Amino acid sequence: MDSKQAKNTPLNPYKTKKNSETVSKIESALDKAVAKLPKLKNWIRAHLCTLWGKASPLLDKLKKIDYATAKAFTLKYKWRILIVLVVLYAGSKAVNYFFPASIKAGGPQTITSVVVEKQDIPLIIEATGTIISSSIVDIRPMTTNTVKTIHIKDGQEVKEGELLFTLDDRNDRANYEKLKALADDAQKQYLRAKELVAKNFISKAGLETSLANAKSAQAAARSAEVQLSYDSIRSPIAGRAGIINVFPGSLVQASNVVTTATSSTATSSVGSMVTITQLNPINVQFVVPEKDIPLLMEGKQADTPLKVKVSVGNDDKATYEGEVLVIDNQVDPSIAAVRVRAQIPNEKMNLLPGQFARVSLNANTLKEVIAVPSEAIVISPKGRLVYLVDKDDKVQPKPVKVIYEYQGTSVISGIEAGSRVVVEGKQNLRPGGKIRESKKQTAASAPAKAAAPAPEKK
Repeated sequence: MDSKQAKNTPLNPYKTKKNSETVSKIESALDKAVAKLPKLKNWIRAHLCTLWGKASPLLDKLKKIDYATAKAFTLKYKWRILIVLVVLYAGSKAVNYFFPASIKAGGPQTITSVVVEKQDIPLIIEATGTIISSSIVDIRPMTTNTVKTIHIKDGQEVKEGELLFTLDDRNDRANYEKLKALADDAQKQYLRAKELVAKNFISKAGLETSLANAKSAQAAARSAEVQLSYDSIRSPIAGRAGIINVFPGSLVQASNVVTTATSSTATSSVGSMVTITQLNPINVQFVVPEKDIPLLMEGKQADTPLKVKVSVGNDDKATYEGEVLVIDNQVDPSIAAVRVRAQIPNEKMNLLPGQFARVSLNANTLKEVIAVPSEAIVISPKGRLVYLVDKDDKVQPKPVKVIYEYQGTSVISGIEAGSRVVVEGKQNLRPGGKIRESKKQTAASAPAKAAAPAPEKK
């Protein structure tokens, strides 16, 4: 492309001939308007000067008016002045009648309201805790011996008194049978001595010696029987067995050394033979802050036990209901809280010790109180208030005091039952303003389930 063609080629490919003509017309009109600006400026200045010339004599006359002149003018035209004032007053009233303030302000505000009633509101304390077993036992040997038989499997449900392990009892059984035979013989010797004393063949001292030997032999036999019983290890509680840490032939000792850990060359460790854990019912342990202790103790003194609702992990749908078992007798100063333990059912065995739990504790109940949705409360520089709707559908602010707040519901004082309270649309309300209900009003609902902070007084 040569230089001449490049000069004639438009830089903007969308700039057509028609667009160029339009732009030229607009530029021409702008030039004409700018040219007329000095003339317009001079015209405005001339008219302002003329207006000032006409107004100056009137201003001079007004400056010369004194009290006597104003009084004479008023007395001369008093009826005309009175008629003008009456006409202005009547016109003002007519305007307010035909165009009320609500219409001039844009009509009534659309709101949503509820009619509050007295109801019972539970006081909820929320906490986090841990699932713990109500009873857990580490099975350990009472004597040094080798494992002969294992009667359970890993994870098996066992009953109280059920046989778990049998140790090699040959030596202990032989010792027991020996001492039992000696005890039986000593008893026979005592009975024979009693017959001889009756016939005066031996003295009473010999009878007493025979009785002492019989009792000693029997005690030795019972001791051997107890030692033999250590070879049969039974479950002291009902529950679920954990992982079995021994095998048939393993050597166990009263020092709690059992074989558990496995390496590439050997299997040995320190621990219990097995752990029995009671899972049903199961406990949950949590802490309550020190500031909520008065509320907790007040609820404890009631006749009914304190109720709890527990959810485990991230499953908020599955909740378990139970009762508080015990409140600790001292506050932990390191965390400024008191420990609380509750018991919940676990029929399906879904809960295991060590799981994280969320607890809602129903500490007490507020009787016959006024509850409103928390969003109905307006925070102003003078405090908290709500808007009440009267029978003429006008709103008035009412100061209130919040006694307790939990999960979107607030217990307040300062209004009566049956009052209609604005919930939504209160942002643009003014005292005496007209409102229009957006939907059918309903009674204020009770707070949602589960636990929360203690009552706050504000």
